[in-house]
This record gives sequence, C-alpha cells and structure tokens, in this order.
Amino acid sequence: MGILAWIVVGLIAGWLAGQVMRGGGYGLIGDIIVGIVGALIGGFLASTLLKMPDAVNGINVTSILVAFIGAVILIAILRMVPGGRRR
Repeated sequence: MGILAWIVVGLIAGWLAGQVMRGGGYGLIGDIIVGIVGALIGGFLASTLLKMPDAVNGINVTSILVAFIGAVILIAILRMVPGGRRR
C-alpha cells in the first residue's frame, strides 16, 4: 500500500475513532497518526486472530474498518495511561 493510501486510510480511521471515542478528533496530523498506528494494530490483530494477512491493503471499506478498530483500541489504551489527554 502506498504512502498516500496509508495517509488517506489513517485520516479517515483516525477521525472516525476520535468521533466515536468522544474525543472530537486530534487535529489533522493527530488523526492521521492515530489512524496509521491503528491500521498497524488492527492489521496485526486481523492477521493473527482472524487469519487475514491482507486486511489493510488499500483504500477500501475493509482497510478503513480494520484501521478504525485498531485506532479505537489505541485511543482506549492511551486514555488508560495516567496523565493522558482527557475531556
């Protein structure tokens, strides 16, 4: 997957996760970073637990869903850490 596709999927997934987790998002760059890291987490979980090695493979609904789930997990973990951003 190309860098532009990672950025687009990361932006969409990060923004959606910020909205669902009642954080209102983390800004453009923050949403992209959360989404890309979420895609890595979601892709890892999908490949190990669901045996889907190509879960994040382009700009499509499956990739965005996997990245979104990973981003939600990342935000939940970050909120459990003391001193994290809270609203």
